[in-house]
Amino acid sequence: MQVTRASEYAMLGLLALTRRGPAEVAMLDVIAREEGVPVSFLGKIFQSLARAGLVKSTRGTGGGFVLARSPGLITALEVIEAVEGPVALTRCLDEEAGCEHAGGCALCSLFSEAQDKVKEVFAGATVAQLAGRHIPAGLVKDAQARSRAPIVFRPRKTTATPPRVAAAI
Repeated sequence: MQVTRASEYAMLGLLALTRRGPAEVAMLDVIAREEGVPVSFLGKIFQSLARAGLVKSTRGTGGGFVLARSPGLITALEVIEAVEGPVALTRCLDEEAGCEHAGGCALCSLFSEAQDKVKEVFAGATVAQLAGRHIPAGLVKDAQARSRAPIVFRPRKTTATPPRVAAAI
């Protein structure tokens, strides 16, 4: 299983909403700029988040998105499954795909155990916890740009008179 960019961008979008007050509406273009993600892709992702009940949208002037629940009650697993669907490490763990070895396969039980651990990790991480250790891409880029600024040497002004240089005869 690979968590796709869609899940990553979904989480970044929710982190951007978390930085705001509970009722503060944020527009997608602002969120996209803050997090350095494509706004058109983020729009599609936020539709999935709205269907899953993780965000609410408002239309019209001053419209945008807000979190539908407290960030402390939204888990990373919910976000991933809202965008990707149920987590399944292999096709044999996807109930719809079915596996011809189901019920007696040593690999299926191993994959199932691994999948349970992965889901446990994602279910144990909330948006609020992740927000506490996240720096928006826009702020990181600003800091990097400032650190790469050319260093300008400006000699200190002194009040002392410069030493006299003897002229060669």
